[in-house]
Amino acid sequence: MRVRTWLTPYVFVSPFFLVFAAFGVYPLIFALQLSFTRWRGAGEATFVGLGNYSYLLSSPDFWASLGNSAVMWVLIVPIQVVAGLGAAVLLANAKLRLRGFFRVAFIAPFVTPLVAMAQVWIVVFDTDYGLVNHVLNLVGLSDVGWLTSTTWSKPTLALLVLWKTTGFAIIILLAGLQAVPGQVYEAASLDGASRWRQFWSLTVPLVRRSIAFLVVVQTLAVFQMFAEPFVVTQGGPYGSTETAGLYLYDHISASDLGTGAANSFLLVLLVFGLSLGAVRLLRPKDGTS
Repeated sequence: MRVRTWLTPYVFVSPFFLVFAAFGVYPLIFALQLSFTRWRGAGEATFVGLGNYSYLLSSPDFWASLGNSAVMWVLIVPIQVVAGLGAAVLLANAKLRLRGFFRVAFIAPFVTPLVAMAQVWIVVFDTDYGLVNHVLNLVGLSDVGWLTSTTWSKPTLALLVLWKTTGFAIIILLAGLQAVPGQVYEAASLDGASRWRQFWSLTVPLVRRSIAFLVVVQTLAVFQMFAEPFVVTQGGPYGSTETAGLYLYDHISASDLGTGAANSFLLVLLVFGLSLGAVRLLRPKDGTS
């Protein structure tokens, strides 16, 4: 009976660990092993050591995809943090009219299927028949190749991602704001602090952990971005929107699984380093985690 009592909790939690080992640990170990081989999905894998990694690190296309992802990060994450925090502060105000409506309006794009909205984006920003260029023509401006020029393709794609995912950022930051005690702002008001001073000296530091979490999650999302460029631009024009995630897909679709696995682990190391830097930068000044 004593042994049965001791084993019972482990029996109940064992299905989770078995599933995690089968679908989490084993694929990770297999992918790491695969990254040191040349394998096309059939036949025997050939061990190449660090050949896949050296090929990627010397490939201009690999670095170009990282550069595209870095530009997308700059166009998305800082704007999303600032806009999301501003919207969260407004939605946290109990005196705001139609607050429930605005909350639903902000989250609606996040739950809308991406492929459907990507098709809308293609139509709206079409060079010849798009609504945006039609409006520009009405005010006397010439057409812009929003999705066909290397200058505008990344900002147009970033705008889609901002529209789609800013609602998620607002939810994260709003949750952080609602955890701040109201007495803090009351004390600041009694001390004569202005609204801007309260925002900069109280709101931003107190939601710093939520901001750090959002930056980490969105950094992961941007460097894994695949569906948006695949559906909207197919990586064009001239590779200007071929993100790191789309470049990885190119190896997998070509059955170059060893190089694709090596690419995956290089992305893991890169994103881990960026995330660690963001967490350290946004860590509270008192050093607490």
